[in-house]
Amino acid sequence: MTAGLTGQTGAGKTLISEEFERCGFKVLNCDILARRVLEPQTECFFKIKELFPQFFENDKFNRKKAAELLFNDRELLKRYNAAIFPYINALIEGEIERLEKSGAEFILLDAPTLFEAGADKLCDVTIAAAADESIRIERIIRRDGISERAARDRAKNQHSEEFFRAHADIVIENNGEAGQALERARKAAEIIKTNKKEKRRSDDKKDKKE
Repeated sequence: MTAGLTGQTGAGKTLISEEFERCGFKVLNCDILARRVLEPQTECFFKIKELFPQFFENDKFNRKKAAELLFNDRELLKRYNAAIFPYINALIEGEIERLEKSGAEFILLDAPTLFEAGADKLCDVTIAAAADESIRIERIIRRDGISERAARDRAKNQHSEEFFRAHADIVIENNGEAGQALERARKAAEIIKTNKKEKRRSDDKKDKKE
């Protein structure tokens, strides 16, 4: 059972993914995987360097510079995502397979761009963290030490809250105290695990009849 966690920046995905991990899910952090595909001398590294040389300095991918350029240019971000997502998705598939072979029963894919990358197709259920815009902006400013304008620029390059609510199977509200969001995450994790067990029992009964 693979669950995909997404949502707007500042909605509290990290808080929720940590609770899922405590509930027995193996967590795949897509931000970390995105760094892995851009390791020097990899196929992805050379492809991105060819297409976006402005992101490189001294033959190294400059993440800070790339982020500044991407957050302020929607068309550039679109082209960059189209180039890098296939590499990230291939790595995700490999990591899911590795975890399954190691005996992992429940996997959480923590992916800010889950839908944009098409990685939701790798998931059995999708979850969105949600919070009011004012709360999200305040969290981004505090978390990243940036101005309100910069925080809003980051937020505007993502899908709207309405999009996530419409496309996710489960929405976890995170407008209040952290403890409330943790409790909602815990309940969501248990629901997913229970549904998996019930499906397994149903499949077992069906196999016996056949």
